[in-house]
Amino acid sequence: MRWAVAETGEGGALLCPVDQDGRAAGPVLREASLAEAVRSRPEVERWVWRSTGEIYRHLMAAGVRVERCYDVEAAEALLIGHEQGQSGQPRSLAAAWARLHRLPVPPDAPPRVAETQPSLFESGPVPLPSGTDEFTALLEVYEGQVARTARTEHPDRMRLLLAAESAGMLVAAEMSRAGIPWRADVHRELLESMLGERISADSEPSRLVELAEEVSRAFGTRVRPDLPNDIIRAFGRAGISLSSTRKWELAEVDHPAVAPLLAYKSLYRLYTAHGWTWLEQWVREGRFRPEYIPGGTVTGRWTTNGGGALQIPKVVRRAIRADPGWRLVVADAAQMEPRVLAAISRDPGLMEVAGREEDLYADLAARAFGGDRTQAKLALLGAIYGQTSGDALTHMAELRRRYPAAIAYVDAAATAGEQGRLVRTWLGRTSSPDRPADHQDQDQTLPPTFGSTPRARARGRFTRNFVVQGSAADWTLLVLAALRSALTRSAPRAELVFFQHDEVIVHCPAEDAETVAAAITTAAQSAARITFGPTPVHFPFTTAIVECYADAK
Repeated sequence: MRWAVAETGEGGALLCPVDQDGRAAGPVLREASLAEAVRSRPEVERWVWRSTGEIYRHLMAAGVRVERCYDVEAAEALLIGHEQGQSGQPRSLAAAWARLHRLPVPPDAPPRVAETQPSLFESGPVPLPSGTDEFTALLEVYEGQVARTARTEHPDRMRLLLAAESAGMLVAAEMSRAGIPWRADVHRELLESMLGERISADSEPSRLVELAEEVSRAFGTRVRPDLPNDIIRAFGRAGISLSSTRKWELAEVDHPAVAPLLAYKSLYRLYTAHGWTWLEQWVREGRFRPEYIPGGTVTGRWTTNGGGALQIPKVVRRAIRADPGWRLVVADAAQMEPRVLAAISRDPGLMEVAGREEDLYADLAARAFGGDRTQAKLALLGAIYGQTSGDALTHMAELRRRYPAAIAYVDAAATAGEQGRLVRTWLGRTSSPDRPADHQDQDQTLPPTFGSTPRARARGRFTRNFVVQGSAADWTLLVLAALRSALTRSAPRAELVFFQHDEVIVHCPAEDAETVAAAITTAAQSAARITFGPTPVHFPFTTAIVECYADAK
């Protein structure tokens, strides 16, 4: 049973049951608060609401947990992308209602900029036209989305994707509330040991000052190592031409300034990205609470709003430590994208390799690359990412011979991308089409195909990977949903605290760690069956039970 719910302007809530077609299936009820409306109805299977980020935040603050939801705004983003290839178009309830009534679509509210500390606060919903209340709009839009879902290419898959994306919204909200356990004292010690004394909030620490002076002495004049143009000009005066200050280019230069400059650049990144200012802004009460954004990229991968949670360098991970008596269960999906390719392409040979417990690349190497695991890995990833130079052509020929269905699958996605057509993941997440008018080098007298222009080839490489990477993102959403449900039953004190692409971290009491590790394995296989149907493909996770995140690698 599903119920639709919306907050009223007076702090109360309106709600009613809805049927399988999305229509109201009972009288509209009024409750004094959203929390009371949800708390008093534990029998509801799934709540239909406007946006999880704000609504679930209110519920969690009131001590209310929701097992499942349907996020109308998340669904709108996926459906408008699927129908019109317009990923990134306005997704608000007001925008969806306007589309339904063929009215001008209002833009989404600008994203909130997390400047000081993270929160789930938003800038507020886009207002509906005068005379239209939120609950009425919610019911109309939801009914319309149910009908639109039924008209998609694979309705069952799209329904699953909408459920998975909504589940991801719940996980993201709970992760932001729980936060990553973070030892500020360990972080400060780390900064002092690597960067030296913090002289003031407005000046660089002592070690960076020393390295900057070494760089200047090497050039014989004052040079700002944090300014790339200064560095390029300094090397130019020394008779060395550089196109950039990238590490690989500097490493090929024979000059006494290179060593201190590379050291400076490395430490400067730490100082600016995760230094004292970051620590003061983002870590509160022993937790780092980033705001996660499910589906923040076109492939479905997550992003964050401020804090750089998905780019935590290895050295900083020393500060991520479990609470006393607790552990971190860190799990990585092993060789995820090749396994996903096996599942979506249904290639018999690749499914056989991916169905084994052993290292997929080692198994492939033994069969086709003379035991050279590195070559096997480069070949398979090259096929997914569209590498076409060097030994890649030879590797691709071998892969086509052994795994014709798998290579044909990504080849077809690349061709569709080059031609500007829609490309979808297994569940139906859609990559926007390119358009001939966007190509300045396209002869407008030719038919609407992009041929072999550089831009077309680049798009083909993207869509080749999109069908795999996006399908992997869809699968991981279902892993998170299954794991969240399993933890509620078997380890209720455990907290999902981190997720990125192919890695998840659970913070739990030490006595629950083995249970959590087993739940991750089970969730991965359950999600694979639900996502891809019956295949022999195995999706193993490597897990580590540690007190410090840095010890998991």
